[in-house]
Amino acid sequence: MIVLGVILLIVGLLTGISILWTIGIVLLVIGAVLAILGGTGRKVGGRAHWF
Repeated sequence: MIVLGVILLIVGLLTGISILWTIGIVLLVIGAVLAILGGTGRKVGGRAHWF
């Protein structure tokens, strides 16, 4: 999710499409929060691991 957010940020910046920029920021923040929660050992969405 973090990688997709970064890609959308770059594409939105290069093309000037602001909705891609906004969606990229949202995906980047959500991905970072889920990565931090998963890294601390908390269950995310009822699962301890995502495979």
